[in-house]
Amino acid sequence: MKSARIIEVCRMGIVNYLDALKLQERLIAARKSHKIPDTLLSLQHPPTYTLGKRRTDHNLLVPESDLGKMGAKLYYTQRGGDVTFHGPHQAILYPIISLRDIGLGARKYVEKLELTMIELASLYGVRACPGKSGETGVWVSDRKIGAIGVRISNGITSHGLAFNINPDLNYFKHIVPCGIEDKDVTSLKRETDMVLPTEEAIEDQLISCFVTQFGYTSIVWKDEESLLCGDEGDTR
Repeated sequence: MKSARIIEVCRMGIVNYLDALKLQERLIAARKSHKIPDTLLSLQHPPTYTLGKRRTDHNLLVPESDLGKMGAKLYYTQRGGDVTFHGPHQAILYPIISLRDIGLGARKYVEKLELTMIELASLYGVRACPGKSGETGVWVSDRKIGAIGVRISNGITSHGLAFNINPDLNYFKHIVPCGIEDKDVTSLKRETDMVLPTEEAIEDQLISCFVTQFGYTSIVWKDEESLLCGDEGDTR
C-alpha cells in the first residue's frame, strides 16, 4: 500500500510580491531542513512585472520609471524564464516541494505544472496545450493563458505558475511576454462561453488539479497568519 503523501496549502488572497518572495525563501529553508512538509501557496499579486535570472530587460517595452504611473512595480528574481506580469484576477501557485522526495526531475516537474493548468482550462471547455519548443507555459492556439517560471535549489522548488482567470490584459502590452514575440495573451474569461464561478472557486480547482497531478493523497489547510508569523515547526 502506498504511503500517504500530504501537502500543506495556504490560501493567501492578494499579497505584495516582495512579501511573497521573502515568505518563499523562509519556507525553502524550512523545507530543506525538514521542518515542514511540501507546501503550496495560492495567491494573487498587485500589478507586478518580474524579470528572471537572465535579466532580459529588453523585453520590458516601457521605461521602468513609467511603471509607477501605471500602478505597477518591477522586481528582479532568481527564477527561470523571461519577463512576465502578475496582477489581480490571475491565479498563482507557488509550490515549495521536494522533487527528490517525489522522484521528479526538473523537466517532468514543469510538465506537471503545465498539465495542472491544462486540466483546469478543460473544466471550462477550453482546449489548452503546452507551448512549442522554446515557448514556455500553456497556450490556447497561439494565445498564452498560463505562465511558468520556476527555481529549484537543492531539489526544493519555488516560484511556480500563473493562470489568467480575468486579468487586465492591457498590462501585457508593455512587455514581450516570456520573451516570445508576435503572440497574444488570453484569459479563461475570454476563451470560455461558460459563466465563471467566483475566483476563489477557480483557485480551489487549480489547487485540486495540482494535487491530482502530483499525486498527493491529502491536503492540510494552513492558516495564513501562522505562515506570515513564521510558525514553521515540524507538523508531520
